[in-house]
Amino acid sequence: MKNVRIGVIGIGHLGTYHLQKYEKIRECTIKGVVDADRTKMQEAARRYGCDGFTDHRELIGKVDAVSIATPTLSHYDIARDFLDAGVDVLVEKPLTSTLEEADDLIARADMHKCILQVGFVERFNPAIVALRKLSLHPLFIESHRLHSFFNRGTDVDVILDLMIHDIDIILHFVKSPIHKIDAVGVSVLSDKVDIANVRTVFENGCVANITASRISTKKMQKIRFFAFDGYHSVDCAARELVSLGMNTSSDGRKEIGCNDVEVPQVDPLEAEIRDFIASVIVGKQPLVSGREARKSLDMALRIIRKIEEERKIIGTFQ
Repeated sequence: MKNVRIGVIGIGHLGTYHLQKYEKIRECTIKGVVDADRTKMQEAARRYGCDGFTDHRELIGKVDAVSIATPTLSHYDIARDFLDAGVDVLVEKPLTSTLEEADDLIARADMHKCILQVGFVERFNPAIVALRKLSLHPLFIESHRLHSFFNRGTDVDVILDLMIHDIDIILHFVKSPIHKIDAVGVSVLSDKVDIANVRTVFENGCVANITASRISTKKMQKIRFFAFDGYHSVDCAARELVSLGMNTSSDGRKEIGCNDVEVPQVDPLEAEIRDFIASVIVGKQPLVSGREARKSLDMALRIIRKIEEERKIIGTFQ
């Protein structure tokens, strides 16, 4: 079986986790790490017995595939360089900060026949995987993704930082064009939007209320689906699914019953990394390709524009 030479760019919170998962996969050999912080880079290089660099371009020619776990604004430049060199890429979400950049990376991946996977780790959450096994046609969705404040990720607003996970999940299950978006958001602890609420109406009639905050005192990662056939509640943090279905009793009455859905305890990030490596080895499309990730980026950017429009309107009354 092919041995995949791996490089990881960005040895922060997520990059460190990527390295831990790659180390567990026998088909992988970690060949290099990159970080602008020389101390972090050297520590990781020693820990994993590989080369260390401060410039990602020094990895080109030494690896078959890379993880990019740097700030969002650098994703495009780094991914472009590796795709042009024929290197398969797993880039953390969001894919890029603009649709133009996303389209260019998708085109380059196609041109060079490279894998371009985006790190929407919740797609690999076992509760979401279990939910996919149900015939789900949601009518109403409510999601809350609340975190305490941390400086990591504040190069972008809370929509691209946190909410985009739920956007990706919602689009995956609704599978309908957007009819209308209403959104509000405010800045509290950074110069970007730190808390936002969105109401989206899809052309098939489904409505989604989405809340994301990075200024909360407690953590919550829950998404609830209301459908004709029942109610399904996912706790992404606990990796739990509660599924209630509509049943018909022996005398013909409608009643609510609990669906027996197995949720295996799987590490979502390890599952995501393994999906990437499987795609690299056999040349298959990953679960979350660049094209899939573009849909979420498009909706996220539409939300950001709507919030900006609302702020301008409110500003005229102040």
